[in-house]
Amino acid sequence: MVELLDVSNLSISFTQYVRGLQQRELKVISDLSLNVNEGEVVAILGSSGSGKSLLAHAILGILPDNATCYGDISFKGKILTEDDKKEMRGKNICLIPQSVNYLDPLMRVSQQAIGKTKDEQDYKCKKTHQRDVFSKYGLDESVDDMYPFELSGGMARKVLLSTALLSNPELLVADEPTPGLDAKSVEETIKDIRKLAEDGKGVLLITHDIEVAIRTANRIAIFYSGYVIEINKAENFKNADNLMHPYSKALIDALPDNGFKLTEGTQPLKEETGCIYYKNCSLRKAICKDTKPLLQNVGDNKVRCHLYSEEEYDET
Repeated sequence: MVELLDVSNLSISFTQYVRGLQQRELKVISDLSLNVNEGEVVAILGSSGSGKSLLAHAILGILPDNATCYGDISFKGKILTEDDKKEMRGKNICLIPQSVNYLDPLMRVSQQAIGKTKDEQDYKCKKTHQRDVFSKYGLDESVDDMYPFELSGGMARKVLLSTALLSNPELLVADEPTPGLDAKSVEETIKDIRKLAEDGKGVLLITHDIEVAIRTANRIAIFYSGYVIEINKAENFKNADNLMHPYSKALIDALPDNGFKLTEGTQPLKEETGCIYYKNCSLRKAICKDTKPLLQNVGDNKVRCHLYSEEEYDET
């Protein structure tokens, strides 16, 4: 299996001004590592504000100017510079954005999908390709002349997906593709993303919808307060007993089908020392308070938790 994307020890912080000209660094993503292979869908699952979309922006090289990025992002074995990301963006790596607002409201759909053309022959060639891709995803010719406001939610998602595919990218980053869609459109979106994987493309699916992640992905990475705390097979998320991290288990137990078993506490914005889940964890140990756990391999999966460390510690 060919590895397309490898994110290694990625951290992202922002420079902010406080109290006049005084600056501070706000770390939003810390020590993040994951990978995506050809023909695989990897879902990033986390609550709003956990850093999911920032990961997408880092991969594409579109972070704001006040962001500082550490760690490595590699594509097919090559560590990417910012110039590399710019060169690959929209070609080898494409974004499927989460909102129809990414479409120009003053341009017809086909015009903005095709983009700039050199001459009449170039236009005809790109137009034929655009129509072929749109047809593949159930968008007939009437859609070409529509403006974005004329599209239904499902049609808009398909336009965003089809437009991203026009350059035949190897890796797609799908940022929250299902919010606001009706059940039928969600089903179609899941089917479309799975078809991309079947065609050999790699997909990084960013979502906060647990059901969509389970039904679409091969593997799921759980984000918590800027960290990846577990990466596990999607099928294992159907039963909390198959998961490793206490937060992952609590997340699945809190689903309606599992009886809304809620865990008290809030997700911390920043923790200087210790495990970020320490205050909310019922299984915490003495080491968890002051020592951050590393993301470690457990079989084919990964977990950031001292419960899986080789040494034994006394519980508090």
